[in-house]
Amino acid sequence: MATTVSQAPLQPIRRLSGGWRVVAGKELTDHLISIRFFILIAIMGLSAIAAVYSAAGGIREASAAIDSDFPGLFLKLFTIQPESSRIPPFFALVALLGPLFGIAFGFDAVNGERSQGTLPRLLSQPIHRDDVINGKFVAGLSVIGLVLVLLTMIVAGVGIVRIGVTPSVSELIRIVGYVVVSIVYIGFWLALSSLFSVVLRKASTSALAAIAAWLVASLFALLFVGIVADIVSPVPDQPTIDEQIANAKTQRNLSFVFPQSLYQEATIALLEPEQRTFDILGLISLQNPQSGAIRGPLSLEQSLSIVWPQVTGLIALTVICFAGTYVAFMRQEVRA
Repeated sequence: MATTVSQAPLQPIRRLSGGWRVVAGKELTDHLISIRFFILIAIMGLSAIAAVYSAAGGIREASAAIDSDFPGLFLKLFTIQPESSRIPPFFALVALLGPLFGIAFGFDAVNGERSQGTLPRLLSQPIHRDDVINGKFVAGLSVIGLVLVLLTMIVAGVGIVRIGVTPSVSELIRIVGYVVVSIVYIGFWLALSSLFSVVLRKASTSALAAIAAWLVASLFALLFVGIVADIVSPVPDQPTIDEQIANAKTQRNLSFVFPQSLYQEATIALLEPEQRTFDILGLISLQNPQSGAIRGPLSLEQSLSIVWPQVTGLIALTVICFAGTYVAFMRQEVRA
């Protein structure tokens, strides 16, 4: 006698919700018309114009840089700092001031809604809870990308007028890569400040925590790294070359904990084609004229191979911070 096997009804597969688009659109509109957006873009815009004017003046003063065949001439607008100028190059300004964008658009992402009493009403709509945190992060990242693209276009436009040189295709690709890396770098600070906004109840406290993390990573990172490196790889009063190299390697490895170090190395490798390595022994070999090391600018593929570990580290830090934000928000209880 044949037996029939009863099959359980198939469960419908949940489709990806489009609620995050609604949240992202609303948050993006709020960001673009907010006072903080205009204040930050004014600060970054003035800093970018000052940096490119200073760099263009230094390029025009250098007789070797006037030649249009000079490798990476247009990229010097983003990296060069004349000796007579106190204004840092553009990439250094982005490394220092860029995190303010991520902090400004993330420190009150969740606790701001909670303090205003709008978070329970937002979640009572036909929007999934994860759509809220995803939409807010996408909106903040979109504003960051828009600002970086605008600033880069300003630098490029002013540079073309000042030095009279247009970028090549390879230089344009390097600039696009630099913008992408900058978005990931500032996206880390957006994810970190969003994490503080979920964990901490007050927006002022989360803003203070994010700014403290930014100051520690920007101003005291080298001090902390140097102290720990001296403990791990001490340098005596009369050190040998091996001891000095070991200490320098330890400092570089420890600096990778901070996103600024990863961002600076990635930026230098993209915007300076002549940068061949960041390894201590490799740099010593390049400085020795008798080493026989090959000199000259690298191709785009070679520069990308150098920059890939740093970019991967930045992406990993950003993903870890956003994953912590996501998990913490999903586990929180929202009361009306």
